[in-house]
Amino acid sequence: MDSTRIDKYLWAIRVYKSRTDATDACKGGKVKLNGQDVKPAREVKPGDLVTARKGQVLFTFRVLDLIDRRVGAALVPRYAENLTPPEEMEKMRAPVETFFFKRDRGAGRPTKKDRRQMDSMWELLDEGFDLDSL
Repeated sequence: MDSTRIDKYLWAIRVYKSRTDATDACKGGKVKLNGQDVKPAREVKPGDLVTARKGQVLFTFRVLDLIDRRVGAALVPRYAENLTPPEEMEKMRAPVETFFFKRDRGAGRPTKKDRRQMDSMWELLDEGFDLDSL
């Protein structure tokens, strides 16, 4: 095997969960091969440098060997060298700030008044206010 498709390669080394996800990432400009945007059918060869954005993290890999079938996570280092900087990996560990509105079961859809209250709470969060101090 001289080359393999970039979408198939990224799926095989477990960067994306499905080949469709890998294809969509290529089409969306989230994957670069040697610094250039690629289409899903672009061929990769050993020695190529692949960068793939997944969420907020920009993963960087060097192609060591070609593969066209998905392998277990333990075998991935045979096919790709992970060159992702530690700063990028720290982004995965960052806490996710979420805010949920609690509504009683069976209360139905929010009224206009409820919606205005929720919107004002979101505005407070956007401005950096701490809701616990209210």
